[in-house]
Formats: sequence, structure tokens, C-alpha cells
Amino acid sequence: MVEDQNTAVEGMVTLQERMVNLINQLNMPLIEVSLVLSKHIAGLSRTLDEHIQQTGQEFPESVTHPWSIDTGENQESEFEFDLEKVFKIIDEDRMDILSTLIRVTLVEIDASLAEGILALRPWEALSRTQLSRAKSPGQLFSPLEIPDEW
Repeated sequence: MVEDQNTAVEGMVTLQERMVNLINQLNMPLIEVSLVLSKHIAGLSRTLDEHIQQTGQEFPESVTHPWSIDTGENQESEFEFDLEKVFKIIDEDRMDILSTLIRVTLVEIDASLAEGILALRPWEALSRTQLSRAKSPGQLFSPLEIPDEW
């Protein structure tokens, strides 16, 4: 059992390292990382929800719901932007590379649904926090800021 836990932790570290390296190497914009994370978490969550319905098994809220974020201030964003324009600007190829890295690594490390979701939740919280602080559409295309201790 301890060996399984060590393997799971090593797998999560591998995913974390690969994501940090790729996001930094590609200088990925906040919006692109956020969209990729959202897609993966939504897919994993749908499958987990089906599992929960079939088995009645329970999972912690940290797995089943997005983590709360600290936006710093309680202010509404005052800018508006055209979603169509945003989707024309994003780099689908770059997003596909990150998406593939996440999918392949989760399979490679044999992560359970809950482990996969938990591995992506900190990334989701990081990107949601930065999105909530964006004051202009241009900030959506600024690189995701990954903390040093990440």
C-alpha cells in the first residue's frame, strides 16, 4: 500500500514537472492553459460522476468541486471582450500539445480519476486566480505565471 502511494506521488510529480516545463517552454498564455485544464477536468469529472452514480462511492469535495480562490479584491471586471475574437487568436496547436502531454502522462502514470483531477486542481486554481485578476483582454494572452515554489 505504501508503495502504491509512493508510485502515485511520483506520478503526480512527473506530471507537474512536465507541465511546468512545457508551459514555460511554449510561453503559454493564461487563456490557453485555462481552456486545456477546463477541458480535461470536465472530462474526468463527467467520468467520475458516472462512477459515483453507478457505485454510490463518495469522494472529497476537493476532488468533485473547483477549489476556492483568493481574488485579492472583491471587484467586478470592467472590461468586455469578444469571445469569437479570443478564439481566433488562441493557438490550437500549442493547446493540443499541452492536452496531449496531460492525457499521455495520466495514462503513463496510471492515475485514477480522483488522482488525475487532484493533480489538475492546483493548476485550475492558479489559472482561475490569474483570470479573475485580468483587467484587460490582453492580460488573457499574457503567459501563465507559475510561482517559483510550484
